[in-house]
Amino acid sequence: MTAQSLGQPAAAVTRLAIQEQRFGRVARYGVRGVALGYLAFLLVLPVAMVFIRTFERGLEPVLETLQTPAFRSAFVLTLTITLIAVPANTVFGIVAALVLVRRRFPGRALLNAVIDLPFALSPVIIGLSLILVYSNTTGWLGGVLNDLNIRVLFALPGMVLATIFVALPFVVREVMPVLREIGTDQEEAAYTLGASKWKTFWSITLPSIKWAVIYGVILTTARSLGEFGAVAVVSGKLAGKTETLTLHVEEQFLRLNLVGAYTASIVLALMAVAVLIGMELYQSGRFRRRPTASEADVAVEEKA
Repeated sequence: MTAQSLGQPAAAVTRLAIQEQRFGRVARYGVRGVALGYLAFLLVLPVAMVFIRTFERGLEPVLETLQTPAFRSAFVLTLTITLIAVPANTVFGIVAALVLVRRRFPGRALLNAVIDLPFALSPVIIGLSLILVYSNTTGWLGGVLNDLNIRVLFALPGMVLATIFVALPFVVREVMPVLREIGTDQEEAAYTLGASKWKTFWSITLPSIKWAVIYGVILTTARSLGEFGAVAVVSGKLAGKTETLTLHVEEQFLRLNLVGAYTASIVLALMAVAVLIGMELYQSGRFRRRPTASEADVAVEEKA
């Protein structure tokens, strides 16, 4: 067998490997192109059109919209609801995740299913259920609260309850898998060394689930800022009183004030983007407190 005959199969294998490599490269770029095109068509293009339509008449109409009392009231109310709903859901989410992962009790499966209820129910149904509970005429608790001069529906409490309900599952569902992954070895070791449950939670459990909590908070914040259906049912849509930014967008659009609707939409989008940027900056370490010299020396001694 000559050297030429031996070289022919090797050359064929080489050509086949080159063809497979080229095909793999084309396939990768093709998949990336399809994914980017899909995102551009569904997300980037509509958002870009909102920005274009907002500023097509210049900056002055946008600034005038930002200074209107209706917009300011909707902006403050949206922030207020978010600042109440997000901490409440964060605390509940951490506690519920710890209970569901670390404990076994009757009704655990039911509680686990109920937490996912906001994913299955329409926000409009959630708002209607709140009316059936807190209505002054037909609600279970409405009459009692009315006697105590506590107004829930068509006021801030009802809007906060609706927002808490629709954003309830996010922190729980982000924290539970992390708790299962880390296990209980470190916590049990801390108990053995005499640490209390509270000290163990702050020193071991919470740092371990920190990023899961942060991602859950981001999702909860985005859901709270953009909630429409449940809040629309329980708020009454009173301009300047019970109108959030999402409701303000609808009202301005129905009034054919497109600049006002687009401006409020952009503000909502920028608020969500600001939350994401804050998370990325925190994750990169720019907002973390730098250790002092004494703390650094202690850390070095502990590692040694």
